[in-house]
Amino acid sequence: MRPNRQYIILLLFLLGISVYAEAQVGAMGRRRITPQTQTPPEKAEPMTAEELVEAEMPKLLESIEFSEFEQAILKSILTKYVQQRIEIQILKLSPEKTREAYEQINLSQDEELKASLPEDKYEALKAYRERGGKKAKSKKRKKKKNKS
Repeated sequence: MRPNRQYIILLLFLLGISVYAEAQVGAMGRRRITPQTQTPPEKAEPMTAEELVEAEMPKLLESIEFSEFEQAILKSILTKYVQQRIEIQILKLSPEKTREAYEQINLSQDEELKASLPEDKYEALKAYRERGGKKAKSKKRKKKKNKS
């Protein structure tokens, strides 16, 4: 009777495994799988010149103090020339022509800013742009300890 008992235990074990495996596969097999259509991600609308200037103004105003009048002038000039840069990008010119157009736009923008803003504000703006739009770092000096 010994072998019968082992066979019965083995059969029960195999039956249990097969029921468990069927439950795992069966749950997946009975589910209707519908193909998921992948919708392409919507392309973000490119920002307009006004939106680009509006996004940059808080950083600029944090770095340099402008009066309300100077802010209005600065905003209008920057918007005008950012719009021109966007138009150049849309035209998709050759790299050389694009570079020339950007240089011309930069020169015109600098001339208009210089004529419209006070000299100190223009110089501060120029320095801000040379730093890449970052605040001027305040110089911290370490105090030397005197040996007594």
